[in-house]
Amino acid sequence: MRIRLFYQSLFSDWNHGNAHFLRGIASELISRGHEVKIYEPLDSWSAENLLREYGQEAITRFERAFPHLKSTRYDPRGLDLNKALDGADLVMVHEWNSHEMVRRIGLHRMRVGGYTLLFHDTHHRMITSPGEMLSCDLSNYDGVLAFGAALKDVYKKNGWAGRAWTWHEAADTRVFRPIENEKTGDIVWIGNWGDGERTKELAEFFMGPVRELNLKAAAYGVRYPDHALETLKNSGIDYGGWIPNYEVPAVFSRYKMTVHIPRGPYTKALPGIPTIRPFEAMACGLPLISAPWEDVEGLFTPGRDYLQAKDGTEMKKHIRSILNDPGPALELGANGLRTVLNRHTCAHRVDELFEICRKIRMPEETDQMKERAIA
Repeated sequence: MRIRLFYQSLFSDWNHGNAHFLRGIASELISRGHEVKIYEPLDSWSAENLLREYGQEAITRFERAFPHLKSTRYDPRGLDLNKALDGADLVMVHEWNSHEMVRRIGLHRMRVGGYTLLFHDTHHRMITSPGEMLSCDLSNYDGVLAFGAALKDVYKKNGWAGRAWTWHEAADTRVFRPIENEKTGDIVWIGNWGDGERTKELAEFFMGPVRELNLKAAAYGVRYPDHALETLKNSGIDYGGWIPNYEVPAVFSRYKMTVHIPRGPYTKALPGIPTIRPFEAMACGLPLISAPWEDVEGLFTPGRDYLQAKDGTEMKKHIRSILNDPGPALELGANGLRTVLNRHTCAHRVDELFEICRKIRMPEETDQMKERAIA
């Protein structure tokens, strides 16, 4: 197939965690022999911030890590869609593209046709900022790939898309895998500070336990204001700054555990969507402890694949158990890894993607196959 992917950025994952999954999907498609072309705008805010802070070296590091991944960086005002989409079989537009580009691609599909067109939503804005997102014209799209059932249901309930499917993020197991290494620290958290929407949770489930248990800990990420850096320092936590996601497995390998602290919108408005970090931690075989989130879709098994703490006291209890009893901790990491490899890799998601495309192109044939299967 000739596949065209429109990303906010391929090479930059600065405050752009979706890049992890998007790279993994592109890598999987290429490995299966498909022709993949990726487009990203020159004015991508993620890329601009990354280049401002780290310069050309950041691009060089990305190219070394992903020599098979290339993108066309375009001027949004001058991209020739007739040329870019010529001969395409499948076009996927990620939701961090400008609404104008989303609209232009939809109009091209209406005029030219000939390819399947999908909108890929991996964010909470459709629920938390619906006014902003409703200006995004999806009338000429075949449907929406939503990264959780809660988000898919919002699209369908409100009639914002003709069709919508759940398409969870997953681990790129070419990158995220167990690495044998000496453990030099107790616990690590990788995530961006953002707009302060989980400051309380970070204090309760990470910084407080680290300080009270006198743990050797580190945090990585961007958008940490001065007061956040001071809080980390006062808690005895080393701050490592931005780290490209493809270097995260090596960091994971040096720690005994990690924590998952979801943002407020995902625990309140979008239950069942863990974001990509737990998939990646489990893919590395690292024991994971999570602050509360409701796994309503049964992606994992709490207590078996990961531990869940209802409050700071229980978080400290789980941390102590992992530090004091390595046997169950190893089993926890092995269970999480097994679940990811069996159900949650980018290869699984590409299989799901192609099944969705078959349903779009051949709805009658698909319904007949279902009837035969039931019979």
